[in-house]
Amino acid sequence: MSEVRTRYAPSPTGYIHIGNLRSALYEYLIARVNGGKFVLRIEDTDQERLVEGAVDVIYRTLNLCGMQHDEGPDIGGPYAPYVQSERKNTYLPYAKELVRTGHAYYCFCSKERLDALRGECESEGKTYRYDRHCLGLPQEEIEANLQAGKPYVIRQKMPNEGTTTFHDVVYGAISVDNSDLEDQILIKSDGYPTYNFANVIDDHLMAITHVVRGSEYLSSAPKYNLLYDAFGWEVPVYVHLPLIVKPDGSKISKRKGDASFEDLLEEGFLVEAIVNYLALLGWSPESNQELFTLAELEKVFSVNRISKSPSVFDIVKLRWFNAEYIRAMAPETFHEIALPWIKKGLAVDLPTLPIARMIQPRTEILSEIPGKLGFLNTLEDYSLDIYVHKKMKTNLENSLENLKAVVPVLEEIQHWTEDSLHASILELVGRMGIKNGQMLWPVRTAVSGLPVTPGGAIEIAQILGKDETLRRIRIGIERLTAAVKS
Repeated sequence: MSEVRTRYAPSPTGYIHIGNLRSALYEYLIARVNGGKFVLRIEDTDQERLVEGAVDVIYRTLNLCGMQHDEGPDIGGPYAPYVQSERKNTYLPYAKELVRTGHAYYCFCSKERLDALRGECESEGKTYRYDRHCLGLPQEEIEANLQAGKPYVIRQKMPNEGTTTFHDVVYGAISVDNSDLEDQILIKSDGYPTYNFANVIDDHLMAITHVVRGSEYLSSAPKYNLLYDAFGWEVPVYVHLPLIVKPDGSKISKRKGDASFEDLLEEGFLVEAIVNYLALLGWSPESNQELFTLAELEKVFSVNRISKSPSVFDIVKLRWFNAEYIRAMAPETFHEIALPWIKKGLAVDLPTLPIARMIQPRTEILSEIPGKLGFLNTLEDYSLDIYVHKKMKTNLENSLENLKAVVPVLEEIQHWTEDSLHASILELVGRMGIKNGQMLWPVRTAVSGLPVTPGGAIEIAQILGKDETLRRIRIGIERLTAAVKS
Protein backbone atom coordinates (compact mmCIF):
# COMPACT_ATOMS: atom_id res chain seq x y z
CA MET A 1 0.00 0.00 0.00
CA SER A 2 1.19 3.52 -0.74
CA GLU A 3 2.16 5.88 2.07
CA VAL A 4 -0.84 6.97 4.14
CA ARG A 5 -1.43 10.70 3.73
CA THR A 6 -4.17 12.61 5.54
CA ARG A 7 -4.97 16.30 5.44
CA TYR A 8 -6.49 18.82 7.80
CA ALA A 9 -8.05 21.46 5.56
CA PRO A 10 -9.79 24.12 7.67
CA SER A 11 -11.29 27.36 6.43
CA PRO A 12 -9.82 30.38 8.27
CA THR A 13 -13.09 31.69 9.71
CA GLY A 14 -11.89 32.76 13.15
CA TYR A 15 -12.16 29.89 15.62
CA ILE A 16 -11.75 26.13 15.84
CA HIS A 17 -15.04 24.30 16.22
CA ILE A 18 -14.93 21.26 18.53
CA GLY A 19 -16.01 18.96 15.70
CA ASN A 20 -13.38 20.47 13.43
CA LEU A 21 -10.67 19.87 16.02
CA ARG A 22 -11.76 16.25 16.47
CA SER A 23 -11.49 15.76 12.70
CA ALA A 24 -7.96 17.17 12.81
CA LEU A 25 -7.09 14.84 15.70
CA TYR A 26 -8.38 11.73 13.91
CA GLU A 27 -6.62 12.75 10.68
CA TYR A 28 -3.40 13.22 12.65
CA LEU A 29 -3.77 9.88 14.44
CA ILE A 30 -4.55 7.94 11.25
CA ALA A 31 -1.35 9.32 9.73
CA ARG A 32 0.78 8.64 12.81
CA VAL A 33 -0.49 5.14 13.58
CA ASN A 34 0.30 4.17 9.96
CA GLY A 35 3.66 5.93 9.82
CA GLY A 36 2.30 8.35 7.22
CA LYS A 37 2.13 12.10 6.63
CA PHE A 38 -0.25 14.66 8.15
CA VAL A 39 -0.77 17.63 5.83
CA LEU A 40 -2.15 21.08 6.68
CA ARG A 41 -3.96 22.86 3.85
CA ILE A 42 -5.78 26.18 4.21
CA GLU A 43 -9.05 26.25 2.26
CA ASP A 44 -9.79 29.94 1.72
CA THR A 45 -11.71 29.89 -1.54
CA ASP A 46 -14.78 31.43 0.15
CA GLN A 47 -13.24 34.89 0.36
CA GLU A 48 -16.31 36.47 1.99
CA ARG A 49 -15.98 34.34 5.15
CA LEU A 50 -12.28 34.95 5.80
CA VAL A 51 -11.34 36.41 9.19
CA GLU A 52 -8.07 38.23 9.75
CA GLY A 53 -5.74 36.32 12.07
CA ALA A 54 -7.67 33.06 11.69
CA VAL A 55 -4.75 31.23 10.07
CA ASP A 56 -2.63 32.03 13.13
CA VAL A 57 -5.40 30.51 15.29
CA ILE A 58 -5.09 27.30 13.26
CA TYR A 59 -1.30 27.17 13.68
CA ARG A 60 -1.54 27.93 17.38
CA THR A 61 -4.22 25.30 17.98
CA LEU A 62 -2.29 22.51 16.25
CA ASN A 63 0.87 23.51 18.11
CA LEU A 64 -0.87 23.60 21.50
CA CYS A 65 -2.40 20.18 20.89
CA GLY A 66 0.92 18.68 19.85
CA MET A 67 -0.33 17.79 16.37
CA GLN A 68 2.72 18.70 14.31
CA HIS A 69 1.97 18.68 10.59
CA ASP A 70 4.53 17.31 8.14
CA GLU A 71 3.66 19.67 5.27
CA GLY A 72 1.84 22.99 5.21
CA PRO A 73 1.91 26.68 4.31
CA ASP A 74 4.38 27.54 7.07
CA ILE A 75 6.86 24.71 6.50
CA GLY A 76 6.35 23.91 2.82
CA GLY A 77 6.52 20.48 1.25
CA PRO A 78 6.59 18.70 -2.10
CA TYR A 79 3.06 19.77 -3.06
CA ALA A 80 3.26 23.49 -2.22
CA PRO A 81 1.55 25.88 -2.15
CA TYR A 82 -0.76 24.68 0.63
CA VAL A 83 -3.15 27.65 0.55
CA GLN A 84 -5.98 27.31 -1.95
CA SER A 85 -6.10 30.99 -2.88
CA GLU A 86 -2.44 30.65 -3.91
CA ARG A 87 -3.43 27.70 -6.10
CA LYS A 88 -6.23 29.61 -7.85
CA ASN A 89 -4.82 29.05 -11.34
CA THR A 90 -4.65 25.29 -10.72
CA TYR A 91 -8.36 24.57 -10.88
CA LEU A 92 -9.73 26.18 -14.07
CA PRO A 93 -7.75 23.92 -16.45
CA TYR A 94 -9.20 20.85 -14.71
CA ALA A 95 -12.71 22.28 -14.97
CA LYS A 96 -12.16 22.99 -18.66
CA GLU A 97 -10.96 19.42 -19.11
CA LEU A 98 -14.29 18.24 -17.68
CA VAL A 99 -16.10 20.53 -20.13
CA ARG A 100 -14.09 19.03 -22.99
CA THR A 101 -14.95 15.47 -21.95
CA GLY A 102 -18.65 16.26 -21.42
CA HIS A 103 -18.67 16.04 -17.61
CA ALA A 104 -19.18 19.78 -17.08
CA TYR A 105 -20.54 22.83 -18.91
CA TYR A 106 -20.46 26.64 -18.93
CA CYS A 107 -23.41 28.40 -17.32
CA PHE A 108 -24.05 32.07 -18.14
CA CYS A 109 -27.29 32.47 -16.17
CA SER A 110 -27.59 35.81 -14.40
CA LYS A 111 -28.21 36.17 -10.69
CA GLU A 112 -31.65 37.59 -11.52
CA ARG A 113 -32.62 34.50 -13.52
CA LEU A 114 -31.42 32.13 -10.79
CA ASP A 115 -33.24 34.14 -8.11
CA ALA A 116 -36.43 33.98 -10.17
CA LEU A 117 -36.01 30.22 -10.60
CA ARG A 118 -35.46 29.82 -6.86
CA GLY A 119 -38.57 31.89 -6.10
CA GLU A 120 -40.62 29.83 -8.55
CA CYS A 121 -39.52 26.59 -6.87
CA GLU A 122 -40.36 27.97 -3.43
CA SER A 123 -43.81 29.13 -4.53
CA GLU A 124 -44.53 25.63 -5.85
CA GLY A 125 -43.17 23.97 -2.71
CA LYS A 126 -40.32 22.32 -4.61
CA THR A 127 -36.66 21.96 -3.63
CA TYR A 128 -34.59 24.39 -5.68
CA ARG A 129 -32.26 22.91 -8.26
CA TYR A 130 -30.75 24.37 -11.38
CA ASP A 131 -32.84 23.65 -14.49
CA ARG A 132 -29.87 23.05 -16.85
CA HIS A 133 -30.83 26.05 -18.95
CA CYS A 134 -27.27 26.38 -20.25
CA LEU A 135 -26.54 22.69 -20.74
CA GLY A 136 -27.54 22.65 -24.40
CA LEU A 137 -26.08 25.97 -25.52
CA PRO A 138 -24.58 25.83 -29.04
CA GLN A 139 -20.78 25.93 -29.09
CA GLU A 140 -20.87 29.14 -31.14
CA GLU A 141 -22.91 30.91 -28.47
CA ILE A 142 -20.59 29.67 -25.73
CA GLU A 143 -17.53 30.95 -27.61
CA ALA A 144 -19.19 34.31 -28.27
CA ASN A 145 -20.12 34.70 -24.60
CA LEU A 146 -16.59 33.86 -23.49
CA GLN A 147 -15.00 36.26 -25.96
CA ALA A 148 -17.40 39.02 -24.87
CA GLY A 149 -16.29 38.49 -21.27
CA LYS A 150 -19.75 37.48 -20.09
CA PRO A 151 -19.65 36.23 -16.49
CA TYR A 152 -19.98 32.47 -16.13
CA VAL A 153 -19.67 29.54 -13.79
CA ILE A 154 -18.74 25.98 -14.70
CA ARG A 155 -21.18 23.32 -13.51
CA GLN A 156 -20.66 19.60 -13.10
CA LYS A 157 -22.95 17.57 -15.35
CA MET A 158 -24.54 14.88 -13.22
CA PRO A 159 -25.84 11.64 -14.75
CA ASN A 160 -29.64 11.45 -14.92
CA GLU A 161 -29.94 7.73 -14.42
CA GLY A 162 -28.51 4.98 -12.27
CA THR A 163 -26.88 5.21 -8.88
CA THR A 164 -23.51 6.16 -7.49
CA THR A 165 -22.19 3.89 -4.75
CA PHE A 166 -19.25 4.61 -2.51
CA HIS A 167 -17.70 2.86 0.45
CA ASP A 168 -17.03 4.53 3.76
CA VAL A 169 -14.89 2.91 6.47
CA VAL A 170 -17.39 3.85 9.18
CA TYR A 171 -20.76 3.69 7.41
CA GLY A 172 -20.08 0.97 4.83
CA ALA A 173 -21.52 1.01 1.29
CA ILE A 174 -23.85 3.90 0.52
CA SER A 175 -25.79 4.33 -2.74
CA VAL A 176 -27.43 7.50 -4.02
CA ASP A 177 -29.76 7.94 -6.98
CA ASN A 178 -28.02 10.11 -9.54
CA SER A 179 -31.34 11.82 -10.29
CA ASP A 180 -31.11 13.39 -6.81
CA LEU A 181 -27.80 15.10 -7.57
CA GLU A 182 -27.85 18.73 -8.70
CA ASP A 183 -25.39 20.10 -11.25
CA GLN A 184 -23.11 21.69 -8.67
CA ILE A 185 -20.90 24.66 -9.46
CA LEU A 186 -17.20 23.85 -9.84
CA ILE A 187 -15.80 27.27 -10.74
CA LYS A 188 -17.52 30.40 -9.41
CA SER A 189 -17.96 33.65 -11.31
CA ASP A 190 -15.03 35.20 -9.42
CA GLY A 191 -12.74 32.53 -10.82
CA TYR A 192 -12.34 30.71 -7.53
CA PRO A 193 -13.24 27.04 -7.27
CA THR A 194 -15.99 25.90 -4.95
CA TYR A 195 -15.04 23.92 -1.88
CA ASN A 196 -16.43 20.72 -3.40
CA PHE A 197 -14.25 21.03 -6.50
CA ALA A 198 -11.05 22.40 -5.01
CA ASN A 199 -10.75 19.74 -2.32
CA VAL A 200 -11.06 16.92 -4.89
CA ILE A 201 -8.39 18.44 -7.12
CA ASP A 202 -6.05 19.20 -4.22
CA ASP A 203 -6.56 15.84 -2.54
CA HIS A 204 -5.55 14.13 -5.77
CA LEU A 205 -2.61 16.42 -6.54
CA MET A 206 -1.33 16.11 -2.94
CA ALA A 207 -1.67 12.30 -3.01
CA ILE A 208 -4.10 12.24 -0.08
CA THR A 209 -5.04 8.63 0.65
CA HIS A 210 -7.57 9.09 3.48
CA VAL A 211 -10.26 11.79 3.51
CA VAL A 212 -11.61 12.29 7.04
CA ARG A 213 -14.58 14.57 7.64
CA GLY A 214 -17.92 14.85 9.44
CA SER A 215 -20.87 12.64 8.48
CA GLU A 216 -22.72 15.77 7.29
CA TYR A 217 -20.57 15.44 4.13
CA LEU A 218 -21.82 11.93 3.34
CA SER A 219 -24.36 13.37 0.88
CA SER A 220 -21.55 15.12 -1.02
CA ALA A 221 -19.39 12.02 -1.43
CA PRO A 222 -21.19 10.81 -4.62
CA LYS A 223 -20.41 14.15 -6.28
CA TYR A 224 -16.74 13.73 -5.36
CA ASN A 225 -16.72 10.15 -6.66
CA LEU A 226 -18.18 11.23 -10.00
CA LEU A 227 -15.37 13.79 -10.30
CA TYR A 228 -12.73 11.17 -9.51
CA ASP A 229 -14.31 8.84 -12.07
CA ALA A 230 -14.48 11.59 -14.69
CA PHE A 231 -10.74 12.21 -14.36
CA GLY A 232 -9.92 8.50 -14.07
CA TRP A 233 -8.36 9.02 -10.65
CA GLU A 234 -8.24 6.63 -7.70
CA VAL A 235 -10.85 7.39 -5.05
CA PRO A 236 -9.36 7.93 -1.56
CA VAL A 237 -10.43 6.03 1.54
CA TYR A 238 -13.44 7.82 3.06
CA VAL A 239 -13.72 8.09 6.85
CA HIS A 240 -16.88 9.98 7.82
CA LEU A 241 -17.15 10.80 11.50
CA PRO A 242 -20.32 10.76 13.62
CA LEU A 243 -21.90 14.08 14.55
CA ILE A 244 -21.08 15.67 17.86
CA VAL A 245 -24.28 16.66 19.62
CA LYS A 246 -25.34 18.21 22.91
CA PRO A 247 -27.07 16.09 25.59
CA ASP A 248 -30.45 17.18 24.19
CA GLY A 249 -29.50 15.80 20.77
CA SER A 250 -29.03 19.17 19.04
CA LYS A 251 -25.89 19.86 17.04
CA ILE A 252 -22.96 21.71 18.61
CA SER A 253 -22.90 25.25 17.19
CA LYS A 254 -20.77 28.29 17.97
CA ARG A 255 -23.64 30.49 16.81
CA LYS A 256 -25.78 29.00 19.58
CA GLY A 257 -23.18 29.81 22.20
CA ASP A 258 -21.47 26.42 22.35
CA ALA A 259 -17.80 26.52 23.27
CA SER A 260 -14.98 26.53 20.74
CA PHE A 261 -11.53 25.14 21.57
CA GLU A 262 -10.29 28.57 22.60
CA ASP A 263 -13.39 29.12 24.78
CA LEU A 264 -12.60 25.91 26.66
CA LEU A 265 -9.01 27.05 27.22
CA GLU A 266 -10.25 30.39 28.55
CA GLU A 267 -12.55 28.52 30.95
CA GLY A 268 -9.53 26.73 32.37
CA PHE A 269 -9.64 23.37 30.64
CA LEU A 270 -6.26 21.79 29.92
CA VAL A 271 -5.25 21.05 26.33
CA GLU A 272 -4.30 17.47 27.23
CA ALA A 273 -7.71 16.82 28.77
CA ILE A 274 -9.56 18.29 25.78
CA VAL A 275 -7.55 16.20 23.31
CA ASN A 276 -8.03 13.04 25.39
CA TYR A 277 -11.78 13.63 25.63
CA LEU A 278 -12.17 14.43 21.92
CA ALA A 279 -10.33 11.23 21.00
CA LEU A 280 -13.02 9.24 22.82
CA LEU A 281 -15.86 11.27 21.32
CA GLY A 282 -16.69 8.81 18.56
CA TRP A 283 -13.87 6.29 19.03
CA SER A 284 -13.41 3.57 21.64
CA PRO A 285 -10.23 1.69 22.50
CA GLU A 286 -10.12 -2.09 22.80
CA SER A 287 -9.43 -1.78 26.54
CA ASN A 288 -11.33 0.07 29.28
CA GLN A 289 -8.60 2.69 29.49
CA GLU A 290 -9.89 6.27 29.43
CA LEU A 291 -6.82 8.42 30.05
CA PHE A 292 -4.50 8.61 27.04
CA THR A 293 -1.57 10.82 26.20
CA LEU A 294 -1.29 11.87 22.56
CA ALA A 295 1.74 9.57 22.22
CA GLU A 296 -0.34 6.64 23.47
CA LEU A 297 -3.17 7.45 21.05
CA GLU A 298 -0.66 7.46 18.19
CA LYS A 299 -0.02 3.77 18.91
CA VAL A 300 -3.55 2.43 19.53
CA PHE A 301 -5.94 4.49 17.38
CA SER A 302 -7.76 2.55 14.65
CA VAL A 303 -10.51 3.62 12.25
CA ASN A 304 -12.43 0.37 12.71
CA ARG A 305 -13.23 1.43 16.30
CA ILE A 306 -15.02 4.63 15.18
CA SER A 307 -18.74 4.62 15.95
CA LYS A 308 -21.59 5.46 13.56
CA SER A 309 -23.76 6.91 16.32
CA PRO A 310 -23.74 10.61 17.20
CA SER A 311 -21.38 11.44 20.05
CA VAL A 312 -22.67 13.46 23.01
CA PHE A 313 -20.42 16.30 24.12
CA ASP A 314 -20.84 16.17 27.89
CA ILE A 315 -19.19 19.08 29.71
CA VAL A 316 -19.50 17.18 32.99
CA LYS A 317 -17.43 14.32 31.57
CA LEU A 318 -14.88 16.79 30.21
CA ARG A 319 -14.61 18.32 33.68
CA TRP A 320 -13.90 14.85 35.05
CA PHE A 321 -11.07 14.37 32.54
CA ASN A 322 -9.70 17.79 33.40
CA ALA A 323 -9.75 17.06 37.13
CA GLU A 324 -7.90 13.78 36.55
CA TYR A 325 -5.16 15.58 34.64
CA ILE A 326 -4.88 18.30 37.28
CA ARG A 327 -4.56 15.78 40.12
CA ALA A 328 -1.88 13.85 38.23
CA MET A 329 0.32 16.93 37.82
CA ALA A 330 3.48 17.52 39.81
CA PRO A 331 2.70 20.24 42.41
CA GLU A 332 5.25 22.58 40.85
CA THR A 333 3.68 22.17 37.41
CA PHE A 334 0.20 22.84 38.74
CA HIS A 335 1.49 25.90 40.60
CA GLU A 336 2.89 27.26 37.34
CA ILE A 337 -0.33 26.91 35.35
CA ALA A 338 -2.57 27.93 38.25
CA LEU A 339 -0.56 31.03 39.23
CA PRO A 340 -2.40 33.52 36.97
CA TRP A 341 -5.74 32.28 38.34
CA ILE A 342 -4.49 32.37 41.94
CA LYS A 343 -3.31 35.95 41.51
CA LYS A 344 -6.69 36.85 40.05
CA GLY A 345 -8.36 35.61 43.23
CA LEU A 346 -5.97 37.22 45.75
CA ALA A 347 -6.20 40.79 47.00
CA VAL A 348 -3.52 40.28 49.67
CA ASP A 349 0.09 39.14 49.57
CA LEU A 350 0.15 35.45 50.43
CA PRO A 351 2.46 32.57 49.45
CA THR A 352 1.09 31.03 46.25
CA LEU A 353 2.81 27.63 46.29
CA PRO A 354 1.00 26.37 49.42
CA ILE A 355 -2.25 27.78 48.00
CA ALA A 356 -1.67 25.74 44.83
CA ARG A 357 -0.94 22.64 46.89
CA MET A 358 -4.13 23.18 48.87
CA ILE A 359 -6.47 23.65 45.91
CA GLN A 360 -4.94 21.14 43.45
CA PRO A 361 -6.87 18.07 44.69
CA ARG A 362 -10.08 20.11 44.80
CA THR A 363 -9.94 21.83 41.38
CA GLU A 364 -11.71 20.59 38.25
CA ILE A 365 -11.15 23.59 35.97
CA LEU A 366 -8.75 26.49 36.48
CA SER A 367 -11.43 29.18 36.26
CA GLU A 368 -12.84 27.91 39.57
CA ILE A 369 -9.71 28.95 41.42
CA PRO A 370 -10.37 32.68 42.02
CA GLY A 371 -13.78 31.90 43.51
CA LYS A 372 -12.21 29.49 45.99
CA LEU A 373 -9.82 32.07 47.44
CA GLY A 374 -12.02 34.97 48.53
CA PHE A 375 -11.92 33.94 52.22
CA LEU A 376 -8.13 34.35 52.21
CA ASN A 377 -8.51 38.06 51.44
CA THR A 378 -10.88 38.92 54.24
CA LEU A 379 -12.97 37.25 56.92
CA GLU A 380 -16.58 37.90 56.06
CA ASP A 381 -19.33 37.88 58.69
CA TYR A 382 -20.53 34.29 59.10
CA SER A 383 -23.18 32.33 60.95
CA LEU A 384 -22.06 30.73 64.20
CA ASP A 385 -24.18 27.73 63.25
CA ILE A 386 -21.19 26.55 61.21
CA TYR A 387 -19.42 25.65 64.46
CA VAL A 388 -22.11 23.08 65.19
CA HIS A 389 -21.27 19.80 63.44
CA LYS A 390 -22.89 16.53 64.43
CA LYS A 391 -20.24 14.25 62.90
CA MET A 392 -17.38 16.24 64.42
CA LYS A 393 -19.25 16.35 67.76
CA THR A 394 -18.86 20.11 68.01
CA ASN A 395 -21.18 22.74 69.44
CA LEU A 396 -20.83 26.38 70.43
CA GLU A 397 -19.59 25.56 73.93
CA ASN A 398 -16.83 23.09 73.14
CA SER A 399 -15.83 25.09 70.04
CA LEU A 400 -15.25 28.10 72.32
CA GLU A 401 -13.32 26.01 74.85
CA ASN A 402 -11.08 24.46 72.17
CA LEU A 403 -10.35 27.77 70.42
CA LYS A 404 -9.31 29.29 73.75
CA ALA A 405 -7.01 26.33 74.34
CA VAL A 406 -5.31 26.51 70.94
CA VAL A 407 -4.39 30.23 71.05
CA PRO A 408 -1.43 29.94 73.49
CA VAL A 409 -0.16 26.88 71.62
CA LEU A 410 -0.16 28.79 68.33
CA GLU A 411 1.45 31.81 69.96
CA GLU A 412 4.43 29.68 71.00
CA ILE A 413 5.20 28.36 67.49
CA GLN A 414 8.41 29.95 66.22
CA HIS A 415 8.58 28.46 62.74
CA TRP A 416 5.11 28.72 61.21
CA THR A 417 5.00 25.69 58.91
CA GLU A 418 2.42 23.05 58.12
CA ASP A 419 4.48 20.45 59.98
CA SER A 420 4.91 22.55 63.12
CA LEU A 421 1.22 23.48 63.13
CA HIS A 422 0.21 19.86 62.70
CA ALA A 423 2.50 18.63 65.50
CA SER A 424 1.55 21.36 67.98
CA ILE A 425 -2.23 21.18 67.45
CA LEU A 426 -2.40 17.37 67.55
CA GLU A 427 -0.22 17.29 70.67
CA LEU A 428 -2.78 19.63 72.28
CA VAL A 429 -5.64 17.39 71.12
CA GLY A 430 -3.93 14.44 72.77
CA ARG A 431 -3.47 16.31 76.05
CA MET A 432 -7.11 17.41 76.05
CA GLY A 433 -8.36 13.91 75.27
CA ILE A 434 -10.63 15.04 72.44
CA LYS A 435 -11.14 13.95 68.83
CA ASN A 436 -9.08 15.65 66.11
CA GLY A 437 -12.20 17.05 64.49
CA GLN A 438 -13.35 18.71 67.72
CA MET A 439 -10.30 20.97 67.48
CA LEU A 440 -9.76 21.22 63.75
CA TRP A 441 -13.40 21.99 62.84
CA PRO A 442 -13.65 25.09 65.08
CA VAL A 443 -10.20 26.27 63.97
CA ARG A 444 -11.10 25.87 60.28
CA THR A 445 -14.41 27.66 60.84
CA ALA A 446 -12.73 30.53 62.69
CA VAL A 447 -9.99 31.09 60.10
CA SER A 448 -12.28 30.76 57.06
CA GLY A 449 -15.82 31.68 58.09
CA LEU A 450 -17.07 29.07 55.62
CA PRO A 451 -18.85 25.72 55.94
CA VAL A 452 -16.85 24.33 53.01
CA THR A 453 -13.26 25.26 52.16
CA PRO A 454 -10.68 24.13 49.60
CA GLY A 455 -8.33 23.08 52.40
CA GLY A 456 -8.19 22.03 56.01
CA ALA A 457 -7.56 24.10 59.14
CA ILE A 458 -3.80 23.55 59.17
CA GLU A 459 -3.35 24.29 55.45
CA ILE A 460 -5.35 27.51 55.74
CA ALA A 461 -3.55 28.64 58.90
CA GLN A 462 -0.15 28.08 57.31
CA ILE A 463 -1.15 30.15 54.27
CA LEU A 464 -2.67 33.01 56.30
CA GLY A 465 0.37 33.28 58.57
CA LYS A 466 0.62 33.46 62.34
CA ASP A 467 -0.72 36.97 62.96
CA GLU A 468 -3.78 36.69 60.69
CA THR A 469 -4.62 33.20 61.93
CA LEU A 470 -4.55 34.33 65.57
CA ARG A 471 -6.53 37.47 64.73
CA ARG A 472 -9.30 35.43 63.12
CA ILE A 473 -9.40 32.88 65.94
CA ARG A 474 -9.71 35.67 68.51
CA ILE A 475 -12.65 37.09 66.54
CA GLY A 476 -14.24 33.65 66.69
CA ILE A 477 -13.65 33.44 70.44
CA GLU A 478 -15.19 36.87 70.96
CA ARG A 479 -18.29 36.03 68.95
CA LEU A 480 -18.73 32.60 70.52
CA THR A 481 -18.33 34.06 74.02
CA ALA A 482 -21.12 36.53 73.37
CA ALA A 483 -23.35 33.82 71.92
CA VAL A 484 -22.77 31.35 74.78
CA LYS A 485 -23.40 34.02 77.44
CA SER A 486 -26.67 35.01 75.84
